[in-house]
Amino acid sequence: MANMTIDQARELMREWTASPALRVHMECVSACVRAYGKMLDPANEERWAIAGLLHDFDYEKHPTLDEHPMVGVAHLRTLGVDDEILTAILAHAPRTGTPRDRPMSIALFACDELAGFIVACAKVRPEGTSTLGASSVKKKLKDKAFAAAVSREDIATGASELAALLGKPLTPEFETEHIQRCIDAIKGSGAAG
Repeated sequence: MANMTIDQARELMREWTASPALRVHMECVSACVRAYGKMLDPANEERWAIAGLLHDFDYEKHPTLDEHPMVGVAHLRTLGVDDEILTAILAHAPRTGTPRDRPMSIALFACDELAGFIVACAKVRPEGTSTLGASSVKKKLKDKAFAAAVSREDIATGASELAALLGKPLTPEFETEHIQRCIDAIKGSGAAG
């Protein structure tokens, strides 16, 4: 399965993950990472989407720090999934020590926590993501009690690494652009409802 398709990845994710919330999270991260793949590596955007879709597929069965995401990556390796996807999945968890030195790895890390936060923001709005904008997300990020489990530090680090990758300074405008790109990707995917 060296050339895994997005449908095969989704089937694998569903085999390993029963939680609707975790499935939504992976679909949303996939949409965001795909948006960056489309911009940075258009010929391979589906591979980027697969990395996003599978980054947490082992989490429900193997949630410990010793197991996630290593168990999932080991399984994907047996399926012949390519090294760039495996590296991105490992690198999204800083404790693995895998450097984020490839564009796909940087994008996955930059989108993971942010996608979760965007979904949390959408859940408290009657219209969900349909009217959600970056300014609302940025305002909620300042409220440490809102979606407290989401790492603001990871979101900031991800934005910084992404700006460097794109050769742009990390400015409030860049942060807004990044957040809006992820909101638009999630809206377009329909994953968050």
